[in-house]
Amino acid sequence: MTAELLLVTLLLTTSLSAQKTTNKNILPGSWLGKISTNGIDLRLVFNLKLNDKDSLIATLDSPDQGAKNIPLGHVILDEKNLTIQAPALMGEYKGTITSDSTIDGTWTQRGSGFTVNLKKLSTVFTVNRPQEPKPPFSYTSEDVTFTNVKFNIKLAGTLTIPHGNGPFKAVIMITGSGPQNRNEELMGHKPFMVIADYLTRNGIAVLRYDDRGVGQSQGNYAEATSADLATDAEAAFNFLKNNAKINQKEIGLMGHSEGGLIAPIVAVSNTGIGFIVSLAGTGVTGQQIIIRQQQEIGKLSGEKESAIKESTDIYRKLYAVLRKEKDNKKAEIKILSLYKENLEKKKTSKEETEKAVNQLKLSFGANTYTWFRYFIMTDPATFWKKVKCPVLALNGDKDIQVAAKENLPAIEKALKSSGNKSVKTITLPGLNHLFQHCNTGLPSEYGTIEETFSPEALKIITDWILAL
Repeated sequence: MTAELLLVTLLLTTSLSAQKTTNKNILPGSWLGKISTNGIDLRLVFNLKLNDKDSLIATLDSPDQGAKNIPLGHVILDEKNLTIQAPALMGEYKGTITSDSTIDGTWTQRGSGFTVNLKKLSTVFTVNRPQEPKPPFSYTSEDVTFTNVKFNIKLAGTLTIPHGNGPFKAVIMITGSGPQNRNEELMGHKPFMVIADYLTRNGIAVLRYDDRGVGQSQGNYAEATSADLATDAEAAFNFLKNNAKINQKEIGLMGHSEGGLIAPIVAVSNTGIGFIVSLAGTGVTGQQIIIRQQQEIGKLSGEKESAIKESTDIYRKLYAVLRKEKDNKKAEIKILSLYKENLEKKKTSKEETEKAVNQLKLSFGANTYTWFRYFIMTDPATFWKKVKCPVLALNGDKDIQVAAKENLPAIEKALKSSGNKSVKTITLPGLNHLFQHCNTGLPSEYGTIEETFSPEALKIITDWILAL
């Protein structure tokens, strides 16, 4: 559940120049800064160098979004003032050189401004991910495609199978909210790749796939609800059932975050599902989850209780509009109008009001409503109550996105209410929403933590599946 801050898919080749030479020679190198918003820190690395015409040229890395060498536009140096244009990103950096190793400035993108102070690095910036699997692999890895017949789209993924004749137990991995690739790549981490590698090395086949509209998969993610995405996972299940090396009676689902809602949706309509592993999966409505998430991030970020309450109240009102108004365009007009009215009542300046409304439209506009409406209105218990297969549900006790205390008991209660006796829930100490060992659990830590996925969680999952 990260903020959309960079349009990293656009490429642009431009000529770059500098107007004045003051301080020019101290600028070549990598400069690190960060954008902070909604409890998330995204690192930015501006790479500056002099070309053969003695002009400054620049590229941008966004390591937490997996983007490198994004071409930038004109670099303009005027005494101590530095401007780096980024037309492909609809952005611009403006800063003041305060020393040979520091620049204080602002990154502006699509009308939103963020303080981004830069520090010069002594070496090239690298992201260390020690758990990321490296070849040679002790199993077979194959790129595969399968079809979601209902939506007539092809989905692409990777199937890893242990060496040997099989048939093997298998896991289908389902990503969390937002369009993600088969590795659930975020903040420089590839958790699904790490999990798949560990499970397959221990005798369990794994299928992980790009979400619809992502990577090599067809379809439009923006138009899909959790129920629609469940049909993608169902297509993956049908695909695995035709593989001779897979034990058809022991194909399970492993869903992270929203994937933990999608898994029981699939299992209810497909009684052949062998088991479910819920990783920080949801047990209460999406609205409860998001409201609590906003409150927890606010508290840990040092916001005043009055400000948190005020924010909660207005978002409850916005969600109420979304629940009632089914036409997305009409809902957007009403939501933006209500939000603007609230700001004006607080006597917020016209400029700040306009900026805040534009930011809301970017993060909570009509294009998000189809998914959002379903998510906030759906009670996962409706599906968990009907699940008959074995379930392992894990949460970290420092998860502030899908809180363990709120969701694990709800999942367990719903499962057992219909007589499911094969239920195991575990709260893991010290782990965040990504199952990393952490300090606070804030999303701002995700990218800075080198660990991708807790080794003890990997062992618990593997041992549980093998013992079934």
